[in-house]
Amino acid sequence: MRRHSLVLRIVGCLFFAQIIAFTIAWLFTIGLGLAGVDIFATSLDELSAIRAKKQVVASLAMNDAKMLEFRPTPDLLEDLARAPGMKFAAFKGLSRDPVAGSSPELIAMLRPLIEISPTHVHFVLPGDPSAIRAGLMEPLWTPFGRLHIAVYGQKFRWSDIFYVAVEDMRWLIWYFVMATVMSAGAAWFAVRWGLEPLRRAAEQASGIDMNSLHQRLDANDVSSEIGPLVDAVNDALARLDAGVARQKRFAANAAHELRTPVTVLGVRLDAPEEPTFKNDLKRDHRRIRNIVEQLLASARLGEQTTKLDETINLVELARTMIADAALLALKARRRIVLESPSAPVFVTGNRPALESVIANVIDNALRAEPEGGAVHVRVAENATLEVIDHGCGVEEADREMVFEAFWRKNEATPGTGLGLAVAKEIVDAHGGHIWVEDTLGGGATFKLEFPRSNANLNFAARERCG
Repeated sequence: MRRHSLVLRIVGCLFFAQIIAFTIAWLFTIGLGLAGVDIFATSLDELSAIRAKKQVVASLAMNDAKMLEFRPTPDLLEDLARAPGMKFAAFKGLSRDPVAGSSPELIAMLRPLIEISPTHVHFVLPGDPSAIRAGLMEPLWTPFGRLHIAVYGQKFRWSDIFYVAVEDMRWLIWYFVMATVMSAGAAWFAVRWGLEPLRRAAEQASGIDMNSLHQRLDANDVSSEIGPLVDAVNDALARLDAGVARQKRFAANAAHELRTPVTVLGVRLDAPEEPTFKNDLKRDHRRIRNIVEQLLASARLGEQTTKLDETINLVELARTMIADAALLALKARRRIVLESPSAPVFVTGNRPALESVIANVIDNALRAEPEGGAVHVRVAENATLEVIDHGCGVEEADREMVFEAFWRKNEATPGTGLGLAVAKEIVDAHGGHIWVEDTLGGGATFKLEFPRSNANLNFAARERCG
């Protein structure tokens, strides 16, 4: 799996962010100038000064007398035609003399300034008070040495934006490069230092295995941004630790439960002459089979492929399970009574799983019901199913424990202790709820609540239309 450096990613993002910020700031500054803000005040025509200076320098030439003069290029002539008021001049570096062909008006106004060798001068000629910095003079290196070049009254072209960008970048490139390098270095150090708690947490996590799931990542020395991740990992470790512990207890209890019937079966095989040998073998086989089936049911429940989207009529399902248990109830001299609405009550889930839940609860009720009594199975319109017996009941202190795997009140209690635990897992997986209450007059009432299906609404609508 290819991994990317978070530090390099942040530094790279910072670099591109600086480029974008620099560009936006540059455009914003030009916008403020064009809007007339005092400190940034400029005009579109002023932006063309850079191009005009280049045209003026390109028009410099030596005559036959080895004297410097202006020979306007076609581009400069075109600009002079577009801007009749455009003027230009050049002054020699040492002598401060004007170059032949320079504007007399600019020579008269700017020649006194040459003595102080200005580096950058914006100016407006007398009689042109409305112009905003219409003229510019600055020293430039040319093929003929260092000259002061002055331009005035040039007109804007859209290509001037490119020249302005290149010129500004020429002056600011080193500042930008140094600022970027320093920012990248600072970002590298800051991110490396800031992620140190996360690195320590990763080292702690790498030392956790199946035998040390009780360990947790240190959440005391992490930032508020990393804290939720560390808390989430610790919560996941807690759930995993609890699940592994539950599986270990389950496997140990399963081995314990299977050991007894297997031992008894071995003893019986040593005495085949006993008159009850065959019936005893069948009983032992049934007990071992029930334990194995309940273990398989619990294992299948955790499979992601199990579908829980089938529409099931809870009334019809309860009636079917009662019919299956009727013969067992008759042999035990007990009865099963169904109380249900006339209309179907639809729930969504997995039919075989719900069958095992209802069958298990009914079987437990038949075991608890006194001989000659009746177990009542009641289905309500709110998708609640109650199984009511009139036996010894379940003490309030044991009402949570009865749903633990392999829990039995005492060794004399029949069964494997797996049924209700599996039933609870199945009901929970369906988004339902199972609990136990007292039966009025004595006994236990197991209640199962399931989410109702949308099929109930469709059925009710059809009934109204009918």
